[in-house]
Amino acid sequence: MRSRRKFLQSLSIPMMAAPFAATASQELENFKLANTPVEESKTADGPILRVALMGLGGYCDRVAKAIQACPRVKITGLISGTPTKLAAWGAKYQVPESSRYSYETVDQIKANQEIDAVYITTPNALHKDNVIQIARAGKHVIVEKPMALNAKEGKEMVDYCKKAGVQLVVGYRMHLEPKTLEVVRKRREGEFGQILFFQGLSGFVIGDPKQWRLNKALAGGGSMMDIGIYSVNGARYMIGEEPIWVTAQETKTDFNKFKEGVDETIQFQMGFPSGAIASCLSTYALNNLDRFFLDGTKGFAELKPATGYGPIMARTHQGEIEFPHVNHQTVQMDEMAKFILDGKQPIIPMNGEEGLQDLRIVDAIYKAVKTGKKVTI
Repeated sequence: MRSRRKFLQSLSIPMMAAPFAATASQELENFKLANTPVEESKTADGPILRVALMGLGGYCDRVAKAIQACPRVKITGLISGTPTKLAAWGAKYQVPESSRYSYETVDQIKANQEIDAVYITTPNALHKDNVIQIARAGKHVIVEKPMALNAKEGKEMVDYCKKAGVQLVVGYRMHLEPKTLEVVRKRREGEFGQILFFQGLSGFVIGDPKQWRLNKALAGGGSMMDIGIYSVNGARYMIGEEPIWVTAQETKTDFNKFKEGVDETIQFQMGFPSGAIASCLSTYALNNLDRFFLDGTKGFAELKPATGYGPIMARTHQGEIEFPHVNHQTVQMDEMAKFILDGKQPIIPMNGEEGLQDLRIVDAIYKAVKTGKKVTI
């Protein structure tokens, strides 16, 4: 199996070399990281989930900071292709050198009894190999969404984890967000009547054109493989059904920034067994798009913003839904401990099968874009 570093080098992308070479600015950032105080954890009410973090990038940093407020989660391992990152993160989170691994030595975690699970936040194209490698080492796996590049890869990951006897959990943080769960509860209890329509708007103007999210070999696509997955997944848990067909159309205005195979904007529609319709938008070209709207014969629900990191705002035909905001990643990681160690089942699934279903739909959306036809799922 090729390491992450070798994979990236084989792409011959100059901008990808930066994360693997310690520059002066990186050294300064690492110094700041190593010397930033870490918040003390709260008292745990059950066994601690000992987690290794794989892929020490921006989102992983957010997760690592959130874990410090988790009563039941502790960072006990680090995996990166950058030695300076391992040193800085190791110092900050008090991870000994014996529990810091490169992508070449990660198989050695099999013998590390201080690691229960690995949270993978590497680029999409690396997820399949990373998951299989961790499962082979006998550790539970948490992987960011989308789980893989396509349903074929996703199925291989699910099957391998089952064979290895480890749990595969996908980082669907919105499945644990209180206002989202309240809307789902109301829908399940019939407060909106028969569901007729869902709208999901997911998008923002993406920045650096050289980032991995705009490289097909690493991302597997464009906006759909990043922000669009929220509307795909949201339509499913908001309506409470699985789509049976999709149609889709792609719009591209910047052919320099969005190369072949990297989608800028995709509009897609999904049909459900009950007759409900979803109309969704995924884009890297428009801001102010983070909204879910659910409409039924007896009422409606709106989430706006629906998936952002800040407080989610929710209302229904009955009024505002109010819950205190808690850091999403903190809630997610504490719940991960309960899933993996206690056998708790989330209200909205977060397992590999859930991630695989999203990938089947994304595959169908891309096929619909290519063919211009309705695609049956």
